[in-house]
Amino acid sequence: NCILGTGSIEDICEAVEVAYNGGTYSSFKDVDKTPLGGERIITTPDYFAYVQIAEGCDNRCTYCVIPDIRGKFRSRSMSDIVEEVENLASIGIKEICLVAQDTTRYGEDLYGTYALDSLIAELSTIEGIEWIRVLYCYPDRITDGLIEEFKNNNKLLKYIDMPIQHINDDILKNMNRRDTTESIKDVITKLRAEVPDIVIRSTVIVGFPGETEKQFNELRKFVKETKFERLGVFEYSREEGTPAYDMPNQVSKNTKKKRCEAIMSDQNRIHNDFNAKFINKTLTVICEGYDQVSECFFGRSYADAPDIDGKVYFTAPKRIKTGEFVSVKITEVLDYDLLGKVCD
Repeated sequence: NCILGTGSIEDICEAVEVAYNGGTYSSFKDVDKTPLGGERIITTPDYFAYVQIAEGCDNRCTYCVIPDIRGKFRSRSMSDIVEEVENLASIGIKEICLVAQDTTRYGEDLYGTYALDSLIAELSTIEGIEWIRVLYCYPDRITDGLIEEFKNNNKLLKYIDMPIQHINDDILKNMNRRDTTESIKDVITKLRAEVPDIVIRSTVIVGFPGETEKQFNELRKFVKETKFERLGVFEYSREEGTPAYDMPNQVSKNTKKKRCEAIMSDQNRIHNDFNAKFINKTLTVICEGYDQVSECFFGRSYADAPDIDGKVYFTAPKRIKTGEFVSVKITEVLDYDLLGKVCD
């Protein structure tokens, strides 16, 4: 009975009321004029929250429909974000994840420069916030200032989510990505040189239209050599209304599946080798609960983003509260997870 566009979020209550009374309702307001920020309901656990710092996207990757759905890129004001995070801290939130379609572009439209580093520096002064995590960073917009924050800001976790999607120059061009093989390799080298313990999460797409076996093998070799600490691999999916939908030489489902499985198999070994480096080391872990089956507490370290990475399972001589930070000595690797015990 009701149809709302993404620009009509403020009409939801009215739409529900009309539908409840048996009527019909439709609203398709300009998505680029939808107010940013505002009051929110916390749907995550009471120690953690996502904080959206911008809306929309101007990148126009040829496989993606987000710009048509979410509108143009628009940053929230720094003061608005700071106020929201202060409110979150006042109710006990300890960890925030900064998100946007492109977090590294934050501030360009408002302040004429990339201002993610300045925003992070400001948020890190808020009492009660102990962990700041950044997701969805574009490689070409990772500035020296942002790298300095990763290097020197103790509240900013040494973890960066940086989707590259591919490494072959021709595929990147056809995807309308601004990166090149050289620029991607350069930023990874710089991040690891300046921030030795940094965890880099990335994503790649296999089976993009026209991807040859040679181009796929170039990507596979790059993944093996780069050894991303965290990696998601996705089969290309055709989205109606995108340029890539009508591109020639679409790759078969079977080929896409095989290519995805091949890289995931490689990455599984890389991931296990990375996790094994934590054995006999102590990690700070935020407790997320207690698992009755394994009779262990569980949580996450700096190396694990909520919902997408692994867990740290641990035993403790006393009850650990949800949201409490504890020091855990790692003793074993359990596939994508770690096992340890709270230090005395």
